[in-house]
Amino acid sequence: PTLLAREAIGALAGFSAEPTALVTGCRRLVDRHPEVGTIWWLAARILTAGEPGTEIHRTAAELDDDDTAGVLAAELPGDLTAVVVGWPEHAAQALRHRGDVEVLVVDFDGEGEALARRLAAAGVDAWDVPASGVAAAVMVSGLVIVEAVSAGPSGLLASPGSHAAAAVARERGTPVWAAVGVGRVLPARLWDAQLERLDGADDEPWERAVELVPLGLVDRVIGPQGGYDPAELAGRSTCPVAAELLRPARA
Repeated sequence: PTLLAREAIGALAGFSAEPTALVTGCRRLVDRHPEVGTIWWLAARILTAGEPGTEIHRTAAELDDDDTAGVLAAELPGDLTAVVVGWPEHAAQALRHRGDVEVLVVDFDGEGEALARRLAAAGVDAWDVPASGVAAAVMVSGLVIVEAVSAGPSGLLASPGSHAAAAVARERGTPVWAAVGVGRVLPARLWDAQLERLDGADDEPWERAVELVPLGLVDRVIGPQGGYDPAELAGRSTCPVAAELLRPARA
């Protein structure tokens, strides 16, 4: 998500003085990547700014200063086995930095296998777990970390398998932490629009790149300013509602 947002910033910077082109570009980006919260956040910030060029630079700086991985690394207890799904950006950085946490990486679209190899090469005890083994992995772990691609008042969007991991963890009393980086928390109206966009897609729910993890399955949220209660998530959005994003660009 962060890389996509940075690429979008580079693309939109050339249109900062052309309001019509900027609106079209932002709406097309959201339409192309409807599951990515940072794209919605970026587009909303730019479209509601008095000086779009200045806002583009401001959002880029905020993404560069995101310390979610550092905060997560500092808060992780030692002597722990943790479960992650796919290749979560901030969680992967935190686990590599710590080095003393055993990691069970549940595979999603080959990403889990690749991350397990990368962590192992860095000296981390990391194991690739097939998607069918998500429940078994959680049962032998002490923590599940899910990472938000996007988040809102009712939950967060994360790699497929995250909902199952969180649900099994809740049943067993295993803590579930959600890593939620800069630009991934949307206000209620944009969050609802995002979910509607995903529900209106032509693909089947089980074919999507993300799935909804209900907020009730999360015990703690880790963000760039520290850890907090999931009930506070709705108030952590740093973008306004841009009316231009409430319907698809192709509509």
